[in-house]
Amino acid sequence: MTALTAPEWTISPGLTAYDAALADMDARAASIHGGDAGERIWLLEHPPLYTAGTSADPAELLDPQFPVYDAGRGGRYTYHGPGQRVGYIQLDLTRRGRDVRAYVSALEGWVIDALALLGVEARRAEGRIGIWTDDADGREAKIGAIGVRVKRWVTMHGFSLNVAPDLAHFAGIVPCGIAEFPVTSLAALGKTATFADVDAALMQTLPAFLDKLSTSD
Repeated sequence: MTALTAPEWTISPGLTAYDAALADMDARAASIHGGDAGERIWLLEHPPLYTAGTSADPAELLDPQFPVYDAGRGGRYTYHGPGQRVGYIQLDLTRRGRDVRAYVSALEGWVIDALALLGVEARRAEGRIGIWTDDADGREAKIGAIGVRVKRWVTMHGFSLNVAPDLAHFAGIVPCGIAEFPVTSLAALGKTATFADVDAALMQTLPAFLDKLSTSD
């Protein structure tokens, strides 16, 4: 079995336009599939916008105060904006086990493990997509979203983690189709973590995430 090299770790400064990110992901996925490029973990931040997944219900777009993009990923509506760390994960599942459910579970676990290093006890919730914790009022709240697409066994999209976004911006949608639970952030939980802190936690927990994925030659 040939050892896999570590994915390229890329952090984009400033705000990355969503349509440019989609085009970049598509091109990289094609190159990975064709053997012309290696895997990549791309961390970035978007300007304020809403994205619609393949299961998006127009009734859940309550107030389109920001541009709305067709994301092409699974799931419903979500918000991206300043203060939110977005991770676009591009792995070759032909080399890491062709099991999309196992990949999504490992991805959730990665974010949960990183949050633990930042002092947040996060978890999965049965029947609800995303990363969950208890907010300052003791309510179950969503701190991170998961949305993936797999194209020719190369993964696209990934996760978003609320570091210190304007939580009022989520009011324009029903986040991920779940109306009965609020959203929260590291800042709202009283955590002063910076993007550098978040990225360092993700880097530290990356090996365990990759180890959870089966490998094959």
